[in-house]
Amino acid sequence: QVQLVESGGGSVQAGGSLRLSCTASGDNFSRLCLGWFRQAPGKEREGVAHIYTSGTYYADSAKGRFTISQDNTRNTLYLQMNSLKPEDTAMYYCAAQRCVAGRPLQSYEYKNWGQGTQVTVSS
Repeated sequence: QVQLVESGGGSVQAGGSLRLSCTASGDNFSRLCLGWFRQAPGKEREGVAHIYTSGTYYADSAKGRFTISQDNTRNTLYLQMNSLKPEDTAMYYCAAQRCVAGRPLQSYEYKNWGQGTQVTVSS
Protein backbone atom coordinates (compact mmCIF):
# COMPACT_ATOMS: atom_id res chain seq x y z
CA GLN A 1 0.00 0.00 0.00
CA VAL A 2 1.29 3.41 -0.98
CA GLN A 3 0.02 6.71 0.37
CA LEU A 4 0.16 9.62 -2.06
CA VAL A 5 -0.35 13.31 -1.41
CA GLU A 6 -0.47 15.82 -4.26
CA SER A 7 0.17 19.53 -4.04
CA GLY A 8 0.96 22.46 -6.29
CA GLY A 9 -2.29 22.97 -8.12
CA GLY A 10 -3.83 26.39 -8.55
CA SER A 11 -5.18 28.95 -10.96
CA VAL A 12 -3.06 30.42 -13.72
CA GLN A 13 -3.57 32.26 -16.97
CA ALA A 14 -3.02 30.62 -20.30
CA GLY A 15 0.67 30.41 -21.09
CA GLY A 16 1.62 30.12 -17.45
CA SER A 17 3.33 27.31 -15.57
CA LEU A 18 2.69 25.12 -12.56
CA ARG A 19 4.64 22.34 -10.90
CA LEU A 20 2.68 19.58 -9.27
CA SER A 21 4.22 17.43 -6.55
CA CYS A 22 3.21 14.05 -5.23
CA THR A 23 4.86 12.73 -2.09
CA ALA A 24 4.73 8.99 -1.48
CA SER A 25 5.08 6.81 1.58
CA GLY A 26 4.62 3.15 2.37
CA ASP A 27 6.72 1.39 -0.27
CA ASN A 28 10.12 1.51 -1.90
CA PHE A 29 9.66 4.60 -4.04
CA SER A 30 12.43 3.72 -6.48
CA ARG A 31 10.70 0.43 -7.37
CA LEU A 32 7.41 2.04 -8.32
CA CYS A 33 6.00 3.00 -11.66
CA LEU A 34 4.39 6.40 -11.40
CA GLY A 35 1.86 8.36 -13.35
CA TRP A 36 -0.06 11.60 -13.56
CA PHE A 37 -3.68 11.52 -14.65
CA ARG A 38 -6.32 14.20 -14.99
CA GLN A 39 -10.07 14.38 -15.11
CA ALA A 40 -12.11 17.34 -16.25
CA PRO A 41 -15.82 17.68 -15.38
CA GLY A 42 -17.92 15.45 -17.60
CA LYS A 43 -14.89 13.76 -19.13
CA GLU A 44 -13.14 10.46 -18.58
CA ARG A 45 -9.89 10.28 -16.66
CA GLU A 46 -6.91 10.40 -18.97
CA GLY A 47 -3.26 9.60 -18.52
CA VAL A 48 -0.93 12.57 -18.88
CA ALA A 49 2.55 11.23 -18.20
CA HIS A 50 4.18 8.12 -16.82
CA ILE A 51 7.51 6.92 -15.51
CA TYR A 52 8.13 3.24 -16.09
CA THR A 53 11.04 0.81 -16.23
CA SER A 54 12.15 1.91 -19.70
CA GLY A 55 11.73 5.65 -19.30
CA THR A 56 8.91 8.14 -19.61
CA TYR A 57 5.73 8.33 -21.64
CA TYR A 58 3.61 11.35 -22.45
CA ALA A 59 0.15 11.73 -23.86
CA ASP A 60 0.08 13.73 -27.08
CA SER A 61 -1.59 16.59 -25.22
CA ALA A 62 1.39 16.82 -22.86
CA LYS A 63 4.31 16.35 -25.23
CA GLY A 64 6.63 19.33 -25.42
CA ARG A 65 4.87 21.15 -22.57
CA PHE A 66 4.91 18.83 -19.54
CA THR A 67 7.81 17.06 -17.89
CA ILE A 68 7.48 14.20 -15.42
CA SER A 69 10.32 13.52 -13.01
CA GLN A 70 11.00 11.91 -9.66
CA ASP A 71 13.32 12.55 -6.74
CA ASN A 72 13.99 9.29 -4.97
CA THR A 73 15.71 11.08 -2.07
CA ARG A 74 12.47 12.92 -1.34
CA ASN A 75 10.04 10.15 -2.42
CA THR A 76 8.41 12.75 -4.62
CA LEU A 77 7.01 12.73 -8.13
CA TYR A 78 6.75 15.97 -10.08
CA LEU A 79 4.89 17.26 -13.10
CA GLN A 80 6.24 20.48 -14.53
CA MET A 81 3.57 22.03 -16.72
CA ASN A 82 4.49 24.88 -19.05
CA SER A 83 2.54 26.76 -21.71
CA LEU A 84 -0.70 25.85 -19.99
CA LYS A 85 -3.94 26.01 -21.95
CA PRO A 86 -7.55 26.32 -20.79
CA GLU A 87 -8.10 22.74 -21.91
CA ASP A 88 -5.57 21.62 -19.29
CA THR A 89 -8.09 22.58 -16.62
CA ALA A 90 -8.83 19.44 -14.58
CA MET A 91 -8.28 17.65 -11.31
CA TYR A 92 -4.84 16.08 -11.47
CA TYR A 93 -4.05 12.82 -9.71
CA CYS A 94 -0.84 10.96 -9.15
CA ALA A 95 -0.77 7.17 -9.09
CA ALA A 96 1.77 4.53 -8.11
CA GLN A 97 2.14 0.80 -8.51
CA ARG A 98 4.87 -1.80 -8.68
CA CYS A 99 6.13 -1.86 -12.23
CA VAL A 100 5.48 -4.26 -15.05
CA ALA A 101 8.74 -4.48 -16.94
CA GLY A 102 9.05 -2.64 -20.21
CA ARG A 103 5.82 -0.69 -20.53
CA PRO A 104 3.85 2.08 -18.84
CA LEU A 105 0.91 0.95 -16.74
CA GLN A 106 -2.68 1.38 -17.81
CA SER A 107 -5.01 3.37 -15.58
CA TYR A 108 -6.75 0.26 -14.24
CA GLU A 109 -3.39 -1.24 -13.22
CA TYR A 110 -2.63 1.51 -10.73
CA LYS A 111 -3.91 0.56 -7.27
CA ASN A 112 -2.66 3.57 -5.33
CA TRP A 113 -4.01 7.06 -5.98
CA GLY A 114 -3.71 10.48 -4.43
CA GLN A 115 -6.64 12.71 -3.54
CA GLY A 116 -6.07 15.08 -6.44
CA THR A 117 -5.09 18.71 -6.89
CA GLN A 118 -7.08 21.17 -8.99
CA VAL A 119 -5.53 22.99 -11.92
CA THR A 120 -7.50 25.82 -13.49
CA VAL A 121 -6.23 27.68 -16.55
CA SER A 122 -8.04 30.81 -17.63
CA SER A 123 -7.91 32.35 -21.08
